[in-house]
Amino acid sequence: MSENQDDLPLEIDVQGVKKLLDKGVDFFLLDCREPSEYAIAKLDSAVLIPMREIPARLPELEPVRDQRIVVHCHHGGRSMQVTQWLQQQGFPRVQNMAGGIDAWSVEIDRAVARY
Repeated sequence: MSENQDDLPLEIDVQGVKKLLDKGVDFFLLDCREPSEYAIAKLDSAVLIPMREIPARLPELEPVRDQRIVVHCHHGGRSMQVTQWLQQQGFPRVQNMAGGIDAWSVEIDRAVARY
């Protein structure tokens, strides 16, 4: 079943992302935090492209333009900005992971460090 942005809410909670991972759904997990934050806590399947670098590195995202993209940061603020910006650039299936990696650490995997 194909989903368009109209079918996807702007945000997905960490439980929803965990379900996608558990089901083996093909999606792109984008971490928009800084490398220093990524060094403290990360999700193994996430690709790090810091928020400030995304405009210059947009060509790296072209291969996944039509895939579902879930963006996350520390608490969800930066990733929401990136989500909205990517939508403005014509990426049709982008969602923000509400609560960020901090919510992931609290609700999904306590082994992921909090900072």
